Amino acid sequence: MESSHGLMSLDTALSQMLSRITPLNDRETLPLTACFGRVVAQDIISPLNVPGFDNSAMDGYAVRLADLRSGTPLPVAGKAFAGQPFDGEWPTGTCVRIMTGAPIPAGCDAVVMQEQTEQSDAGIRFTANVRENQNIRRAGEDIQQGACVFPAGTKLTAAELPVLASLGIADIPVVRKVRVALFSTGDELQRPGQPLAEGQIYDTNRLSVHLMLAQLGYEVINLGIIPDDPQKLRETFIAADSQADVVLSSGGVSVGEADYTKTILDELGEIAFWKLAIKPGKPFAFGKLRHSWFCGLPGNPVSATLTFYQLVQPLLAKLSGDTAPVQPLRFRARATERLKKSPGRLDFQRGVVSRGEDGTLEVRSTGHQGSHIFSSFSQGNCFVVLERERGNVEAGEWVDVEMFNHLFGG
Repeated sequence: MESSHGLMSLDTALSQMLSRITPLNDRETLPLTACFGRVVAQDIISPLNVPGFDNSAMDGYAVRLADLRSGTPLPVAGKAFAGQPFDGEWPTGTCVRIMTGAPIPAGCDAVVMQEQTEQSDAGIRFTANVRENQNIRRAGEDIQQGACVFPAGTKLTAAELPVLASLGIADIPVVRKVRVALFSTGDELQRPGQPLAEGQIYDTNRLSVHLMLAQLGYEVINLGIIPDDPQKLRETFIAADSQADVVLSSGGVSVGEADYTKTILDELGEIAFWKLAIKPGKPFAFGKLRHSWFCGLPGNPVSATLTFYQLVQPLLAKLSGDTAPVQPLRFRARATERLKKSPGRLDFQRGVVSRGEDGTLEVRSTGHQGSHIFSSFSQGNCFVVLERERGNVEAGEWVDVEMFNHLFGG
């Protein structure tokens, strides 16, 4: 809900954004080697059983329980290897030497690992009790033919792709990559490598967001730096809207005299909300253009990165069809020092979490929390998430901690 100051909560903003987003329908079929990080476009059904046949889980001996009742050693009737099954006669009162992965001989009740056997002139003696089905992997035990292996919306990683390879599947239908147009606004911005004029700063936001987009696997259309000129900004929005699924701008979303973004968005589309009760990141905008969604990131580097992380990241995940939970995992840790906080906004401070001498989790600040101190991301490993109406935190108090994900090396 909004406060009396008109600031929307993070949860409300996320809920409103995600409720309006529907996943892309466009798909493409790609080989497994090109599918890392992509989202499955339809349910993947197994064409076969895994394992495809009963096989041994151990190096040892295949036995029939009836042959063990006498307690006498069993001669070895033959051998079974992976790819080379035992296919000869299996006389009563004998066992079969078997290797891990080898097909189970017909009539086998169990496999006894070689560590539970002894060799003698009379044959193999078994030194432990034998249970039916022990050390046998049954056909379809992992995946059954006709089962849904991965439902539509599954993101493919090194955990899923080898499973598909084990099924003999070579190509997968995936949702096409989300296209994101990105630009920075402001006469004060200059590209790294170029000399700075008086009053200028280097554009770090666009690089930060571009890197995160690329790491997440989205297609980036980088439109550069746009000056504080209403006509050029309008042309950029129109061009971006025609090329992308999502348009991201950095800067120009506060209340300065030269911040034309809001006015132009009112002309070209609609704005759903403009100000959030979070710190850093209050001036974050979300809306709709004719063909694309729009997110306006704040101009301060930490604010831009934080709002991308907390808001744009789940938006893009839903648009790509990824059905994995977007809520970050948070847990409790004890503050080791005083953390400054004013009530009124949900605060994401950067911190370093570690395990104390008594085994409990503890967290300390990375230092100054200004929205221009981008080094706090490289120095920290987590967000210290302080509730909206909470004030200063004293040393020893418990706080919520959210570990950085892979975008920051977590």
